[in-house]
Amino acid sequence: MLGKKLVLPAVIAILALAVACGSSAPSVEDATKEPGRSATPTNTEPSSVVEPDPDFLTALSSARFSTRGWKTDFSLHSVPYDEIIGGGPPRDGIAPIDEPRFGDVSLGNEWLNDEEPVIFFEHNGDARAYPLRIMTQHEIVNDVVGGIPVTVTFCPLCNSAIVFDRRLDGEVLDFGTSGNLRNSDLIMWDRQTESWWQQFTGEAIVGSLTGKKLQFLTATIISWEEFKVSRPEGMALDRNTGFNRSYTRSPYAGYDRVDNPPFLFDGDLDGRLLPKERVVAVELDSGEAVAFPYGILREERVVDYSRGDHEMVIFFNPNTLSSFVDRTTLAFEEVGSSGVFNPNVDDQRLTFRPDGDKFLDNETGSEWNILGEAIQGPLTGKKLTPILHGDHFWFAFGAFRPDTIIYQGSGQGS
Repeated sequence: MLGKKLVLPAVIAILALAVACGSSAPSVEDATKEPGRSATPTNTEPSSVVEPDPDFLTALSSARFSTRGWKTDFSLHSVPYDEIIGGGPPRDGIAPIDEPRFGDVSLGNEWLNDEEPVIFFEHNGDARAYPLRIMTQHEIVNDVVGGIPVTVTFCPLCNSAIVFDRRLDGEVLDFGTSGNLRNSDLIMWDRQTESWWQQFTGEAIVGSLTGKKLQFLTATIISWEEFKVSRPEGMALDRNTGFNRSYTRSPYAGYDRVDNPPFLFDGDLDGRLLPKERVVAVELDSGEAVAFPYGILREERVVDYSRGDHEMVIFFNPNTLSSFVDRTTLAFEEVGSSGVFNPNVDDQRLTFRPDGDKFLDNETGSEWNILGEAIQGPLTGKKLTPILHGDHFWFAFGAFRPDTIIYQGSGQGS
């Protein structure tokens, strides 16, 4: 690990920013009487999913976040307001990137280490890498990839990298950071209705769109080397973001120590795993959720897992660094990366074994990469169908899915 003492400059910075911005608990007056603002947004179309809460002002009077300046319809919400906490920075105090710039692989090589983690997302042949050293400081990128508008998100407090299609009911939404958290997870807001959205679930939890859900898109955290080797024509989010930021120092250095409690989390910790054990989290069509701890994946490297009618294979490559490091030092830590796939190709059920940093199928001996692509052997060019998954800290996934089944190793669940 990164030493025995946890360093959290981010906590100090966040709290200092909260004081500087005058963030405070709201009053009823904040929600109803601020000049030029109203508790009801300018778009007054009622939600088709939830009914207005007649007691919302009472709930807001003791809430731990500010309503000052928001046009959000706070009478509409799907979660109790006492579950939401102000994180310190104001709205967009953690600035999203709305005009992302990209460079090719050669430019990325000038500043990215081979084992550095990036969010990999691809659509219609447009392959992009979003380095976590940038995402950690911005959390949201509003982008268009392969012709579709997407929002690429990363909550460093939960280690959750999630990509959404930002089209909803015929409208394209733009997202920012609200400055608020629930279960320590980022709450986003859309600029069209000022509704608040839970990053972990992709669901609007406050405002006129409450109950609406964004579509998740398949993405994964891999190393820069894995990206550039598999997608040499791909593009990487450039460090010239338009913001005066240093992307060499992580504001969360050391935060991912597995046994340390999470920041601004007041729920019950699920003690089946250490709070910040990374897990590959998969939600099945049956409604069940399964978590595969990185500690076990590091040992097994390949997991062939079935539950009911669900079949999946998980690839794990240990050669990806933590993003929670100070890159001005040599205190790097390898944590790994994963891919989750349907193991069937052309009506053939494949089984796999690890081979170095690649994977071999036992049926044909073909070699596969972390993206589920056959790169050598009889099946060269074939691709496994990816299964939507996340690589999260356990405490966060356990909070949102307390019924999660935990993989125990050798094909077994809890």
